Amino acid sequence: MKLVLAEPFKSLWAGKDPFVAVEALQGQVYRELEGRRTLRTEVAGRGYFVKIHRGIGWGEIAKNLLSAKLPVLGARQEWQAIERLTTAGVATMTAVAYGERGSNPAAQHSFIVTEELAPTTDLEQLSLNWANEPPEPRLKWALIDKVASMLGSMHRAGVNHRDCYICHFLLHTDKPVTADDLRLSVIDLHRAQVRSATPLRWRNKDLAALYFSVLNIGLTRRDRLRFLRGYFAALKGQQPLRQILGEEAQLLAWLERKAQRLLERYARKYAPGAGQ
Repeated sequence: MKLVLAEPFKSLWAGKDPFVAVEALQGQVYRELEGRRTLRTEVAGRGYFVKIHRGIGWGEIAKNLLSAKLPVLGARQEWQAIERLTTAGVATMTAVAYGERGSNPAAQHSFIVTEELAPTTDLEQLSLNWANEPPEPRLKWALIDKVASMLGSMHRAGVNHRDCYICHFLLHTDKPVTADDLRLSVIDLHRAQVRSATPLRWRNKDLAALYFSVLNIGLTRRDRLRFLRGYFAALKGQQPLRQILGEEAQLLAWLERKAQRLLERYARKYAPGAGQ
């Protein structure tokens, strides 16, 4: 069993079984799946997000593996990703409670509690109308630079997200946001993987997901090149753009093909009558 508690949960759960106490927390439920529950709760007037994993069973594990998906078995992945990103200086969530018990991966009980990041807005919401109402250029470029730097630093630190869409980058709005003063945090790391180095395959999957999520927000070719320069500067160190384009030509062509396939899959999934 592993258990790490910080305030206020260290005091709140003193003398209690944390695995029973976390199940008793009340609040707004955001997700209720077989074996996993996500909710927002409040303690002493502050907001927290709680993710509880109860094991998904060997059948579900087998189904995931047979469909070439890596199953999420517990809260450990998110806990480890938060630790690694914090060490690497990539802004993310703050975990205040983590617990794991049971050696059977199909029935393991685990949880993680993180401080709510508020007030914030995610970049998907922020950019919804950019195609029709473009943002102030300097602010757009600053956001591109920041996301590029964060993702490059994340991959350099050996963390790949596996859900790398712009909705998982939160812009802090506790004070006026300007091109010279903005803060972003990356969230939803329950599927993240942590290694000594990020494999090329998983690096590219994150890039493809991010590219797909910005296809329709009005970014220009210059904006995309700006991202590539910032991303590879954080990943490998400063390089001339011409060198990046030459060395990564295969990646860039693959990203275009992958994004197009994702668009087609999205269109089929949400086409009228799909799933009926």
